[in-house]
Amino acid sequence: MNKNVLIVDDSATVRVAVKMALKKEYEVIDAKNGKDALDRIEKFYAGGNRLNLIITDINMPIMGGMEFIKEVKKNRNVKFVPILVLTTESQTNMKMEGKKAGATGWLVKPFKPEQLLDVAKKVIR
Repeated sequence: MNKNVLIVDDSATVRVAVKMALKKEYEVIDAKNGKDALDRIEKFYAGGNRLNLIITDINMPIMGGMEFIKEVKKNRNVKFVPILVLTTESQTNMKMEGKKAGATGWLVKPFKPEQLLDVAKKVIR
């Protein structure tokens, strides 16, 4: 069975970099902000698919990462899917807010592809 990862970032460059880092091990779908991601999750699940991991940025237009994480945690289909935050934000208070919202882990950009893959393998059961 394929393992599916959703990457949510307003930067196309970051989405491509994450896809490249994970594509050998996982099917990767992407979205450009939290609202776009929620729409994609709905369609993905309607098609009978399941997500194994969500990777999201924090600072995005329309719907940012914190709000997106909170919305994911309200959705019965995906509330138990691990969420990694991949962002330029490294402040402790921001990490605590992310954890409180429901994030599983926190990675700071720029990331090393092999580090991202290792973390993904650890959080995907």
